[in-house]
Amino acid sequence: MKEETMCEYAVCLDNISFTYEGATVIENLSLRVRPGEHIGIVGESGCGKSTVLKIIAGLYEADRGEVVIAGERSPEKIRKHTAVVMQHNNLFPLSIRDNITCGHDISEEAVRIACQNASLTEWIESLPDGLDTNVGERGNQVSGGQAQRIQIARALCKDAQIILLDEPVSALDQDTGQSVLNALNALMYGKTVIHVTHHRETLDHSYTVYRMKGGKLVRE
Repeated sequence: MKEETMCEYAVCLDNISFTYEGATVIENLSLRVRPGEHIGIVGESGCGKSTVLKIIAGLYEADRGEVVIAGERSPEKIRKHTAVVMQHNNLFPLSIRDNITCGHDISEEAVRIACQNASLTEWIESLPDGLDTNVGERGNQVSGGQAQRIQIARALCKDAQIILLDEPVSALDQDTGQSVLNALNALMYGKTVIHVTHHRETLDHSYTVYRMKGGKLVRE
């Protein structure tokens, strides 16, 4: 594909393949996403949805094909343009503040606004140590909903143009899940979004939906 054509897209996967432990997970898969588009990827467990997301995030490298994300090809540079909210608790055994800033020089005001938009403020203000509260090993001192909102606040502070969501509410009860979805709306506003889910109903009319099947994406 021509360089100028690939750079038109926020996400461009061109005939990529990926093998894991001898098994082909992705085969000759292509996807093009324009800036500001919302893409949903659905499919059964183990079909490769999350692998596609990790390649887009710069966490995995494709075995073959071209990957261009926000005009970048190297995983290190790609990671600067993407923010990921994972299904599982993805917190470090540090304070809430450190989990949001990840060691970057982010102002107190920016952290405060991110917490407010992620619906964390009331809970944090109720804690004796506030933002300096340690989340525990693997985040075991906070609930699933709180962990997801901390991830969202982290992504808000990063202010990446490409937001990658991997089943962000599937492990939460309905009320908590709705609260996290409301926080996600603040994160996704004006951004390019790729949302991987088992649950088609969590994707509203703004999404173009693809089904992952046989290592490829088929538009629904």
